[in-house]
Amino acid sequence: MKVIDIENWNRKEHFEFFSRMVSPYFGFTTEVDCTKAYHKVKENGSSFFAYYLHKSMVAVNSVDALKLRIIDNQVVLYDIVHAGTTIGRKDGTFGFAFAHYSDDFEIFNAELQSEIEDVQKTIGIRMNNGELGKDLIRHTTIPWNSFSALLHPTPLDKTESVPKISFGKFTLRDGRKYLPVSVELHHGLADGIDIAKYLEAFQEQLDA
Repeated sequence: MKVIDIENWNRKEHFEFFSRMVSPYFGFTTEVDCTKAYHKVKENGSSFFAYYLHKSMVAVNSVDALKLRIIDNQVVLYDIVHAGTTIGRKDGTFGFAFAHYSDDFEIFNAELQSEIEDVQKTIGIRMNNGELGKDLIRHTTIPWNSFSALLHPTPLDKTESVPKISFGKFTLRDGRKYLPVSVELHHGLADGIDIAKYLEAFQEQLDA
């Protein structure tokens, strides 16, 4: 973890400008083509959800801006961030799961599946933010519908700096499968170009 020297940071004015706002968050919703990834996992029997979540985390960890956090009035850059995600239960509730990031899908998926099993056995939100609380990405999936916009609840805490990435049900068009993706970030730490870098890397991972 590296502490950013804000006084000599090229984002100093951006950070201060957006941090003064009641809600310093921004984001947008788009789609990625998940056709190749979907067919690949169906051939090998893997979970499509686990697969695209892992590919999202590979993409996240390739973009430094998505690893910046505000902690104790400092901006820090994590070397690696991990996966937080909501997991639905049969009773209609959900709980949070956490999986350490690994480049290796099988290693990542093994921990994720264990976490999913634990969520299914418990009740309540099951708050699990990893070791440090902010060294993760908050993912959620809405498997019932596709969407073109999304609204997140927020405590309006200007130091809340963990990005939120949401996925929906894929749609079929012209024989291709498109997965809706919503990304929300603290604008003091990142810009539209950083979301674009993430989406480009995510698409490359889905096509690999």
